[in-house]
Amino acid sequence: RFIIKKFDYLAHHFLPYKAQDENIMLKLGKEDEYLLNQSKYIKKYSGYPLYQNTDIEFFPETRLALDSMLKALKEAREYIFMEYYAIEEADIFEQISPILKSKVKQGVDIRIIYDDVGSVGFIDPGFIRRMEAIGVKCRVFNPVHPIFNIFMNNRDHRKICVIDGIVGFTGGYNIADKYFSDSKRYGHWKDSGIKLTGDAVLSLTVMFLEMWSAVKNDEDYGRFLKKIPYKSKEDGFVQVYADSPLDEESVSENAYLNLIKSAKYSVYITTPYLIISDEMIRELNMAAQRGLDVRIVTPGIPDKRFIYGVTKSYYSSLVKSGIRIYKYSPGFLHQKGLIVDGSCAIVGTVNFDYRSLYHNFEDAVLLYKYKAIDIIYEDFLKLLEVSDEVSEQYKDVRRSLNIIHIIYRLIAPLL
Repeated sequence: RFIIKKFDYLAHHFLPYKAQDENIMLKLGKEDEYLLNQSKYIKKYSGYPLYQNTDIEFFPETRLALDSMLKALKEAREYIFMEYYAIEEADIFEQISPILKSKVKQGVDIRIIYDDVGSVGFIDPGFIRRMEAIGVKCRVFNPVHPIFNIFMNNRDHRKICVIDGIVGFTGGYNIADKYFSDSKRYGHWKDSGIKLTGDAVLSLTVMFLEMWSAVKNDEDYGRFLKKIPYKSKEDGFVQVYADSPLDEESVSENAYLNLIKSAKYSVYITTPYLIISDEMIRELNMAAQRGLDVRIVTPGIPDKRFIYGVTKSYYSSLVKSGIRIYKYSPGFLHQKGLIVDGSCAIVGTVNFDYRSLYHNFEDAVLLYKYKAIDIIYEDFLKLLEVSDEVSEQYKDVRRSLNIIHIIYRLIAPLL
C-alpha cells in the first residue's frame, strides 16, 4: 500500500506535464474515429497524451539504433537520462561511458536508473561508485532484499534514453552486449529501436523522472520539463505511454486488444515470448475467423528453454483458427510490436506475456501516419522471409504433447 501510494502521488505530481492538446485529438478524429477512441483510452488510464510535431525513426537492427544514440549523446548540452532494465559493464557500455565522462566535464546532468534483477550478473555493486566517481548519478530500482517482499515481482522493464528533452530512444534493447551481436548460443539476436525527436519526448522525460523520484524524491524537476522549440518534418500522430503494475488497469494489453479489434486486413506480431490471456487468444482467433491475415513471429532459438516451451504450448490454440505462426530461424527474436493493416503500429518494451502485460513497468509508442510504419511493415515481411512457418505441425497436437501443454498453461500466469 505504501508503494502504491507513492506512485499515485508522483503520477498526480507530474500531471501538469501530461496535458492534452485537444486540437490534436480533433485532427485524429477526422482521420480515424476508432483510433481516436484508442488514444482517449490510453490518455485516461496511462495519463500520457497524444502528440504531433514529432519526427520518428525506426531502426530494424540495434546497431543502427546504437549508432544514432551515440551521436545524440555526443550532442547533449543540458542532460542525459538513461533508464534500462539491464545494463552490462562490457563492450557496448564502454562505447557509451567515455561520452558520459566527457559530457559531465561540460556540465551535462547525467542520470542512470537500472533494474536490480535485470542487471544481475551484468554489473557489480561497484558500478554506482565508478559512475559517481566520474559525476554520473545512479539509482537502482527495487533492490533485491533477502526478506520476501511481494513488490520484488514488479520490475522496471523500460528502456529509455532522453537527451535534452528533445531526443528520445526506446525499444526492445538493453545496454548489454548480447543485444548487439551474434553468438553460437543465440544465433542472430534480432531486436529494434525507435528514435523520437520533438514534442512527444516530454512523455519519456516524465516517465524517467517519475521513476527517479520513486527511488528517492529529493528535488524539483521542473527545469527538465520545459517545452523545447521544434518544427517536425512529418505530421503524424504519436502517443508514448507507460504501464504500471500497481494500478488496476492493464493498459498495455488493452492497447494491443483495441488495435487488434480495429484491424480490417492484417494483424502482424513480433514477440520473444507468447504467454497470453484467454481474452487475447479469443481476440486473435476472432480476427483470423473474420478473414484477417494474422501472423505471429516468435524466436527460432530460445534464450530461456522453459519459457520457450510455454510459448510453444500456445501455438495449437491459435493455428486452428487460421493464425500463421513462424519461428525466426537465424536466432533469437527479442523484438516486440504490433502492426495493423500496415498503417498503425505499437512498438516498445511490451512482450506478449504475463510478465510484461501484468507485472512489469513498461513503455510503448503508438504510431499513426508515419513513414516509419512502412519500415516496420517491411521489416516484418523480411522476418517472414527468413523464418520457418510452423502452423501446420501444431494443428493436430498429439495427446501426450497436449497434456504437457496443459501443464505449461496452468503455470503460465506465474511466469
